[in-house]
Amino acid sequence: MLIYDGIFKWNGWGGVFKLASGKCHLRIFDFNQTGKNKLTLLKPIIVVVSEAIEAGPTMKNISIRSCVGHIATGVSQQFKIDPDRMIFVEYCPQQVYGQNQEHVIAERFDAVDFKWHSGKALHPKWRPLPPALVQTLSRFIHEV
Repeated sequence: MLIYDGIFKWNGWGGVFKLASGKCHLRIFDFNQTGKNKLTLLKPIIVVVSEAIEAGPTMKNISIRSCVGHIATGVSQQFKIDPDRMIFVEYCPQQVYGQNQEHVIAERFDAVDFKWHSGKALHPKWRPLPPALVQTLSRFIHEV
């Protein structure tokens, strides 16, 4: 199922200044592979990206949302994934904040759809992931 779990770095387009370069946590699930939890999906490769948590100043960190097309293009090329067989998901883990940790922002899974042109992911559109797929991904993410 899980074929990659690590940090994915992308190069920006700023040359030596490395503008818009960054990194994120990347998980790639392949539901084509056999196992006890096999699902049948038209798009069996699920790519899940989330912000890479770093200590220290975050002013130079670029959000995934602002570079999502660039990230999807890089992941598709580097891991040789056919974009027509891939579901790209932005994952935001649950966050708790407040003086007494009394406020909770629930975890969120958003599918990102692209128009692919010449191997490039363009015009991202976010939409909620179907609940059944959210449950499955949540289970896999939290058991790893």
